[in-house]
Amino acid sequence: MSPTALLLIGAGSIAVLLFLIIYLKLNATISLIVVSAGTALAAGTQMSGLLDLLIDSFSGTVGKLAIIIGFGAIFGRLLEQSGGAEVLAETMLRVFGKKRAPLALSVASLLFGFPIFFDAGLLVMFPIIFNVARRLNGPVLLYALPAAGAFQVMHGLMPPHPGPVAAASVAGVNLGMVFLMGAVVAIPVWYLAGYRFALFMARRFNIEVPTILGTQDPSERELPGKAPSFGAVIGLLLLPIVLIAGNTITSTLQSSGVIAESALWAQIVRFLGETPIALVIAVLASLLVLGYARRVPWDNLTRIVDKGFMPVASIIMVAGAGGMFGGVLRETGIGDALATVLDSAGLPLIASAYLISVALRVAQGSATVAITTTAGLLGPAMIASAASPAQLGLVIVAMGAGSFFASHVNDSGFWLVGGLLQLDTATNLRLWTVFTSVISLMAFAVAALLYVVV
Repeated sequence: MSPTALLLIGAGSIAVLLFLIIYLKLNATISLIVVSAGTALAAGTQMSGLLDLLIDSFSGTVGKLAIIIGFGAIFGRLLEQSGGAEVLAETMLRVFGKKRAPLALSVASLLFGFPIFFDAGLLVMFPIIFNVARRLNGPVLLYALPAAGAFQVMHGLMPPHPGPVAAASVAGVNLGMVFLMGAVVAIPVWYLAGYRFALFMARRFNIEVPTILGTQDPSERELPGKAPSFGAVIGLLLLPIVLIAGNTITSTLQSSGVIAESALWAQIVRFLGETPIALVIAVLASLLVLGYARRVPWDNLTRIVDKGFMPVASIIMVAGAGGMFGGVLRETGIGDALATVLDSAGLPLIASAYLISVALRVAQGSATVAITTTAGLLGPAMIASAASPAQLGLVIVAMGAGSFFASHVNDSGFWLVGGLLQLDTATNLRLWTVFTSVISLMAFAVAALLYVVV
């Protein structure tokens, strides 16, 4: 099928999907499954292979994500329902003051966002954010959006996150230079777009504090009793972060040859630091510290775990269905068709890197696929160019910036953010899609300016 036909099918499928969800009010998961099947058939997928394509795309997204969302929600619920999130919120407000609460939460997310992935970071921070919003009686987005913006900046631009690391490897660019250029770009982008623009956006939407993690009323808490100490809460919060950071550092040292791949202790550290495993360990530790140590009956703990899984089941389903839609767009070649058209446009190297990554991102939803595919397409041109090592690092950063442009209905992260904040699809498109687009454009502008200067 010609690239033009594939592009028309891709555009049509997104238009139909938005029509079903926004105008007909059809459930998002059902809409995504129906449109995924129709898109695959229209793009030439045989009926005999349709089910395998849909299931593989769904399960490929849900695999780790279900554990991360499920246990992340349990972790957050335990912090919230024990009073731990309130203890942490009180301490932060006492230290930083009410007026600087959004900045404090955003800076904390920026630091946490270095070792941990975007989705896990949101699940760890949002219980604290919701508590701060309730205590200050302020709009929840005023505290949630700057934090989410910080996680997005770190995840998209900075090693050791998988997109920039994979792109540097594919294109043969020095990872240390990518890290340096990523940091130089990330800091101003976080402040201007991830924080300042977030404050502007937050005031344009009136969103109530979500109840997905339970009630704030102390008399209705599922883990009654004296609130845990600040030290206990910080220890539990840092536990998954330290484990994940151990995985990141160890894998980086192994890839550079400092640590042998066969070292048993390194394999154990990496296993314990896998995001799903780290969150499971954090939940087990929280059950002991926030439950057993506070003399909460085990039956109560079982019930809080069951209740924690239930409200996020719909998020897992819609995120998996979004991954299914993205997988169909990827496997049918719609994303590659768009990238090929842009690759032949004869643009400057850094502009091509950004626009191809944007095209792949918008077409199929996966940031990692967008950046690694772009690196594969432009790798030979980067090697043949006269660009300096710093410029090549900035090209990778530009790919990363393009890989999170316009998060929308084919991106599982879009549904995760909407589910946690309990937003309808139309509101999420006006909020999160616009927000990620502005961060992406700002990151490219800074990277392009530095590309000309260095």
